[in-house]
Amino acid sequence: MAKLRILSVLLLFATLSACGLFPTDEDKTRDWSANKFYSEASAALQRDDYSKAIELYEKLEARYPFGRYAQQAELDVAYAYYKSGEPDSAISALDRFIELNPTSSFLAYAYYMKGLVNFNRNLDFLSRFLPTDPSQRDPGAAVDAINDFAEVVKRFPNSEYAPDAAQRIVYLHNNLARHEINAARYYMKRGAYVAAANRAKYVLEKYQRTPSAKDALEIMAQAYDKLGMQDLADDARRVLAVNESAGTFATAPKQKKSLLGRAWNLMELDQN
Repeated sequence: MAKLRILSVLLLFATLSACGLFPTDEDKTRDWSANKFYSEASAALQRDDYSKAIELYEKLEARYPFGRYAQQAELDVAYAYYKSGEPDSAISALDRFIELNPTSSFLAYAYYMKGLVNFNRNLDFLSRFLPTDPSQRDPGAAVDAINDFAEVVKRFPNSEYAPDAAQRIVYLHNNLARHEINAARYYMKRGAYVAAANRAKYVLEKYQRTPSAKDALEIMAQAYDKLGMQDLADDARRVLAVNESAGTFATAPKQKKSLLGRAWNLMELDQN
């Protein structure tokens, strides 16, 4: 009977422990100050231990939500999520920062970082080192990135991020235009000439200042030839010739390297 009672007590203790009523491991951070949390989280981030950094930043935010480190932790955890390949979590953290800190001096950085997260979305490991065509990737993230960078240019034109954001908008517009050209060429190969012409026409309407405008006119001329619409084909070739003679077709700018890492250091987000 005594053995049965002891067994029952042990089972009850195990059940309560599993429910978290009796802690099985002592929380080493229980008595940490905000300063200690931030120092340890920043150290983890510096040594690329992103999971640990995220854990500590989130504990800091939970325990000291109104302290002087909370705002920095919100940005730093977003950066940690970005570096650890979790774009959705990074965007959520940045949206939360923007909502809670509408007058922050780091607001331009937050929008720029949102743009950069979306800019690099769907970029796998090989794509970072091999010369792949970014226009083949999902255009949805590119549109989001354009909107984020546009916020930087519009709201913070004098910030250090505005020039880079503006160049990235041009770069992304070029990619979106090339995405449409890829689709138009696919339709040409399949004999879907109306669809090809419509895609090329869309490029001229939406992205006429991109290098893809020349390709669009060439595709339109070819598609209209196939459709027997000679007047439209001749018009496309005439516009193509005029712009070639005038040298008005845009050329693709080179992609600039990210300001994010340098900006993160300049703002001393990892300093106490």
